[in-house]
Amino acid sequence: MKKRRATIVAAASCVLALVTWLVVRAYDHFSAGADELILLVPDGTSFSDPRVAVWLDAGNEEGLHVIPMHDSAFLRPLFGRPKCAGVILPDSIHEQASDLLLREIRGYVANGGNLMLVYDAGTKSIQGFYPSDRSRLSDLAGVDYALYKNLGDATIRAGDMTSTIHVMKQLGVPPGKYFPFLAPSTASENTTSTQLRRYQYGNLEYPSFVTVGDYAGQVLLRSSAGIAAGYHQYEKGGVLFVNLPLGYLKSDTDGLPLHTFLKYFAVHMLSLPRLLSVPDGVGGLVLNWHVDSNAAISALQAINSWTILEQGPYSIDITAGPDTYAFGDNGGFNIVHNSVSQDLVHEYVRLGNEIGSHGGWIHNYFAAHVETGSPKEMAKFLDLNKDALEQVTGKRVVEYAAPNGDQPQWVTHWLESRGFVAYYFTGDAGMGPTQGYRAGQREGQNIWAFPVTQLDRAASFEEFSGEDISSDAIQQWLEALTGFVVDRQEVRLLYFHPPGILPYHEIVQNWLKETAQLKAQGSFRWYTMAQVANFLNLRKHVEWILTERDGLASLKANDSQTLAHQTWSLPADTFDKPVVIRGAGMVWQDGDAWVVDASEGNRLEVQARISRK
Repeated sequence: MKKRRATIVAAASCVLALVTWLVVRAYDHFSAGADELILLVPDGTSFSDPRVAVWLDAGNEEGLHVIPMHDSAFLRPLFGRPKCAGVILPDSIHEQASDLLLREIRGYVANGGNLMLVYDAGTKSIQGFYPSDRSRLSDLAGVDYALYKNLGDATIRAGDMTSTIHVMKQLGVPPGKYFPFLAPSTASENTTSTQLRRYQYGNLEYPSFVTVGDYAGQVLLRSSAGIAAGYHQYEKGGVLFVNLPLGYLKSDTDGLPLHTFLKYFAVHMLSLPRLLSVPDGVGGLVLNWHVDSNAAISALQAINSWTILEQGPYSIDITAGPDTYAFGDNGGFNIVHNSVSQDLVHEYVRLGNEIGSHGGWIHNYFAAHVETGSPKEMAKFLDLNKDALEQVTGKRVVEYAAPNGDQPQWVTHWLESRGFVAYYFTGDAGMGPTQGYRAGQREGQNIWAFPVTQLDRAASFEEFSGEDISSDAIQQWLEALTGFVVDRQEVRLLYFHPPGILPYHEIVQNWLKETAQLKAQGSFRWYTMAQVANFLNLRKHVEWILTERDGLASLKANDSQTLAHQTWSLPADTFDKPVVIRGAGMVWQDGDAWVVDASEGNRLEVQARISRK
C-alpha cells in the first residue's frame, strides 16, 4: 500500500512539475514580448471568432504583436500579470464586462499601463444592462458617455468626423481621404479643420456615443455627438479612447479606422517596433490601368509616347474579349485576334509590367450581370478572359480588377481558387493592401485586396473632371500622396482608364519627374499588386520577437526560407542605433526611426540599447 501511495505521489509530482513547466514556459514566452499588445476577450470566446480575428489580422498586417487573452487570465495570472506594452478593450465582442474586470483595468492604467478603450467595450454589465447613468469607464475615457438612462435610444448618434490637418497626418490618414488636405497659405495645419470623406458619396458618417462635459486630454476626432477619439493621461498611465465601432467597421469593408488607431496606439503612443509591409522598407504606389475595350487602344498609344513607360512596373488589367456592351458589337480589346492589342501587351510584358484580368471577357455586360447572374454562368466569362490573356502573354494571370468595382463575394472565392493573389477594391478606401472582411467574415487566405486611394469623392483621373477638381489640387494631391507613402513606408493604389488620363498629360509628367527623382534616391518604388501580395504572403511566415533585459532590447527573427527584404522600424526616440549581432542586414536612420533591413539568410538578431529620449 505504501509503495502504491508513493508511486501515486511521485506521478502527481511529475504531473505538477510538467504543468508548472508548461505554464512557466508559456508565461516566459509571453512576458518576453515587451512589445506585445493584449487584446482582452470574454471567457468562452474562441480566438478564431471573426470579431477577434479582425483585430489579430490588423495587428499582423501592421507588423505588430497583438495577443488575445481571456478576461480570467488577465484577472488571475498564475505568476503575476504578463508583461506587455498595452491592453486593448475592443468593441462589439466586449460590450459586457464585470465590475471586477473593469476595476483591474483601472488599476493597471493607474499604475502606469496603457489602454486602448474602444466604443461600447464594458458599457454593459455581465447581465447585459447599462449599470449606471454613464459608462463605468468614463473616468478612463476622460469624458462621460453611454448616457442611456438620460438619452435612451439617442445615446448613439451618427455624424461627420472632423479634426485638423495636423492630427490627420499624425493618425496616418492618407491625403484625400480627409479633405481639404492642405491648409490655406494664411492658416496653420494645427488649426485648419478637415473632414473624413467617403469615396463617391462625400460625407462619411460614423456612429459614436454622445459625450458630455469637457474632455481631459488631446482631442483627435470630433463629431456632432461630441468626442469621437482622444488621448489623455490617467494617473501614471495613458488611455486612447476611440468612440467608434472599429471592429464592426473593419468586418464589413471599412478597415481604415481600426488600422489607423491601432498603429497610432502602438507607434505614436507606445513607440513600439513593427515589421514593415513593403520590401526593404521602401514605400511606393501601385498604378493600376483598367483597359475596358478598343476605345483604350489610341489612348494607350498616346500614353506610350509619354515618359510613363520609363518607370514602372505597373498593374495593367485588361478585358480581353471582342465585344464590350453586347455580344457581336466588336467594341472589345480582342486580344486574341487584334495584332495591335497584342503588340501593346507584348511591349508591356517586355518592360516588366503585370498583366491582369479586368472582369470577364465583355466589360459592360459582365459588370451589369455579375451581381444578379448565375455565378456558374458568369464564371465562364472570367475563365475566357484569364485564358486569353495567358495565351497571349505566356504568363499566369494572378491579379484582377472588377469592372465598375462590382465584385460579389463569389468572385473573390473564384479568384483565390484559380491562384489569383491580388485584386483592386473599392471598399476599405484609403487603406494599403489588406485581407478584406465582408459581412463579418474574412474573404480569403492568400489573396489581398488593394483598396482605391481617393481625392475627396474621386479616385480615378476621369472622375476628377466630374467632381470639378482643379489641376492645381490634383497636382498637389499626387505630390502629397507620394510623400505619404515615402514617409510612412507603405503602399497605396491609384487607378485610371487610359482615355481618362489623357487630359492630365502635363500633371502626370510633372508627377513622374518627382517619382523618378525619389526612385533614383532609393526612397520610392512602383509596385504591381502581384509583387506586393506575393511579398506579404511570404511575410506571414516570418517569426520574430522582441525581448528586453536590463535596458537592452533584442529583436530576433527567423524564417524557414529567407528573411531577405523583410524590414523592421524601431522608433529612434526609444532605441539607440541597432547593431546586427547574428545574420546579415543593414541598419540606417529614416526620419524618426531606425530601419533594419534583413539580407539573405534564415535568422537575424539585432540589439539596441533602450534610451527613451
